[in-house]
Amino acid sequence: MTLIAACWHQAHAARPFVHLLPVHPQQALISLRHWQPLSYTTANRSCCRRKTTHVVASSEAPEGGVSTGAAVIKTQLNDVSRRWKQMFQATDPTAQRTRLQTLEQQASTEGFWNEQEKAASVNQEMSEINETLQLTSALEAQIENVATAVELLEMEESDSKEEDSFKTEALHTLDKLTKALDQWETQQLLGGQYDKLGAILSIQAGAGGTDAQDWAEMLLRMYTRWAAKEGFTASVLSRAEGEGAGIKSAELEVQGRFAFGYLSTEKGTHRLVRQSPFNANATRQTSFAAVDVMPLLGEPQVKSIDIPEADLEVTTMRSGGAGGQHVNKTESAVRVKHIPTGLAVRCDQSRSQHMNKSKALELLKGRLLVIAQEQQLQEIKDIKGDAVKADWGQQIRNYVFHPYKMIKDVRSGFETSNVAAVMDGEALDGFIEAQLRHRSSNMAGTS
Repeated sequence: MTLIAACWHQAHAARPFVHLLPVHPQQALISLRHWQPLSYTTANRSCCRRKTTHVVASSEAPEGGVSTGAAVIKTQLNDVSRRWKQMFQATDPTAQRTRLQTLEQQASTEGFWNEQEKAASVNQEMSEINETLQLTSALEAQIENVATAVELLEMEESDSKEEDSFKTEALHTLDKLTKALDQWETQQLLGGQYDKLGAILSIQAGAGGTDAQDWAEMLLRMYTRWAAKEGFTASVLSRAEGEGAGIKSAELEVQGRFAFGYLSTEKGTHRLVRQSPFNANATRQTSFAAVDVMPLLGEPQVKSIDIPEADLEVTTMRSGGAGGQHVNKTESAVRVKHIPTGLAVRCDQSRSQHMNKSKALELLKGRLLVIAQEQQLQEIKDIKGDAVKADWGQQIRNYVFHPYKMIKDVRSGFETSNVAAVMDGEALDGFIEAQLRHRSSNMAGTS
């Protein structure tokens, strides 16, 4: 039993200690006993309208003894409690439970599962409500635990090792609560029709020759690692190897709730400035890569989009491979082009030509749907080509590796010098959140 749990048990013997805290909808709830000691840090998140201070537990007690430690914890607790109350009011658990009971009654009626599309929609809504209720309840339980810890710390006069450990765990709990609330608040910015869906992310090498192909592969790695960190499932649908190094293009499927909402902020041209590893003189080289994002449509959405056969051009080819005994002797790869717009997608994920064609058509519909939304048009036939141009003057973000290290988003103004963390997918969230807030404020200003 953890120290906070012991305190809670002493104060409320009849009430068990709840030690579960969801930090992401795609990940399991985490137990306090698995958290590792960190150090006191303060993060000024320039992408947010408010300044968020994360106070993380340290192995050493703050100066001033127990009273100072209790004061630090109490200050953080008040901020977390205020934000949780705002979340509680916004989610309205009472109304959510009422809605859940209604849906459960629908699901129990005879013949409900005969209409698969309707049943799937109801089941999805039930899952989301249960997730919200679970999150709200778990956060409330954690806040109560920390409040009890503060009361007991304020009553003690000595600063024993046990009390130091007590404060350490309480601060860890508050840090996890802060991160969970940060994530929930970010998700409130995702209100688009398809934001909750998975995503298909396309990367295309642009101007810059071999360096651009290498840059495209670096971006593919960054997004793959980011998806894994978020608890999403990422798989490469297609990959065209570059000449000499890197890739010419790639399609990455990311499955997970809100994957499209998050990744939609990454659409655009990404510019890299570095010393070229492919140049004998190691001169500074500028490279470009285009990133496009579309929603991972389900069967109902795909069926709702009608594209005349006359507007499609389908070609088949052999998939790339390692060669030798692994060489693909059949034309299983499929490329589908939408003739009116010139948009084309390629899929070689499966050995089946039929499955690749079906997947390519699904990807094409997703891309056309996104463009239609951006142009505020209703009919696919009215869409004009709106491809991302990977060239000078088109970038949404600059990645400078030389002569200094800096990554800056042109749209939101968010920047960081922690280049390695961003390219490892660990610090990409700051750019995503900043652009979501920037986009939200722009929409509010124009409405």
